[in-house]
Amino acid sequence: MELKKNPNVDPKRNSRLFFQIGLVAVLLLTYVGIELKSEDPRIEKERFTLTDNLMLDEEDVILTMPPVQQLPPPPPPAPEVIEVVKDEIKLEEKKIETTEVEENKPVVVVKASEVGSTGPSLDDIPDEMPFAVIEQIPMFPGCEGVAKNQQMDCFNEKMQAHIKKYFSYPERAAENGSQGQVSVQFLIDKDGVVKDIKVRGRGIKNDAELLEKEAERIISKLPKFTPGKQRGKAVRVKYGLPITFKLN
Repeated sequence: MELKKNPNVDPKRNSRLFFQIGLVAVLLLTYVGIELKSEDPRIEKERFTLTDNLMLDEEDVILTMPPVQQLPPPPPPAPEVIEVVKDEIKLEEKKIETTEVEENKPVVVVKASEVGSTGPSLDDIPDEMPFAVIEQIPMFPGCEGVAKNQQMDCFNEKMQAHIKKYFSYPERAAENGSQGQVSVQFLIDKDGVVKDIKVRGRGIKNDAELLEKEAERIISKLPKFTPGKQRGKAVRVKYGLPITFKLN
């Protein structure tokens, strides 16, 4: 007797369907596994907070103002003291001396030599006087009629005008850039003539001799003065001034 299989219980009947279902399930799981993204790893940063004992947070800052000090009121002004002056006038008694001359009283004659000494004579006046102390200074021509309190100004103006008129910068000194000051001293004798001219350079590095000679030449061109006088006697007068040599 031959055995026959039941087609309803044949395991191979639906094998193709199960294979397809399993394949779809595997594909679906593979797709989900590929598409599903895991969360990126996080890098946690540690935050360090620096605290300074001298610094406070904004919330912790507390401003405190010192208490307002009230100044004490000023003291009241001192009362004005009024001094009472007694209206009293004291009269000093003065003795009135008589001016009557007794007829029988002898008259005493006093000589001048017994009272004081006579003033110095003209022989005691020195022959040479400094310009600063002489009674009557020497005068330029044209200053004779000037008032005594203006004679010094007239002398200085005439002297400056004379220096400007005869001033000439030495050519070699100008080329070398030589500059400086020359002190000049001279005498105005009893006749009003300029004598004994002395020159000395100051602060001159080069060509000092040229500048000194030029200063001496300028002073030698001075005109004849009205001589200076001391107590009416003509004397020699010493005078000095600086002459500056400067290039512009």
